[in-house]
Amino acid sequence: MPKEKSDKPIAENRKARFDYFIEDRYVAGLALEGWEVKALRAGRANLTEAYVYLRSGEAFLIGAHVTPLNTASTHVHADPTRTRKLLLNRRELDHLLGAVERKGYTIVPLDLHWDAGRAKLAIGLAKGKKQHDKRATEKDRDWQRDKARVLKRR
Repeated sequence: MPKEKSDKPIAENRKARFDYFIEDRYVAGLALEGWEVKALRAGRANLTEAYVYLRSGEAFLIGAHVTPLNTASTHVHADPTRTRKLLLNRRELDHLLGAVERKGYTIVPLDLHWDAGRAKLAIGLAKGKKQHDKRATEKDRDWQRDKARVLKRR
């Protein structure tokens, strides 16, 4: 019986869409330890302070916090914010490396989810927003909320 893709993310970086224009999106696998998988199944992950770093042709997730379960990590010293390797194919890594080095992009983690029983990280190739862009986004969001409220009354 194949496992289906879950619609609900394990953890989401909501601040990323507010601070950056997401131009391209990739899905990467993660090199995890056993206690981390158990903690992710329990939903104990946080991506708010996380970022992706490219070093020597490989991508790493830095600053993601996975809180260990008391029962799962009795004999292992669990480091909640350890650096985790991202699993991408060579073509994707080369494209990301070129965009970051030449065009001034950054790579931000968007969400952590399950796909066929494996933990996957959605990452985005992003450009930083200026302060006036953030204000415009907030203004547009408020307008959409007010518009929906008015239409609901009718």
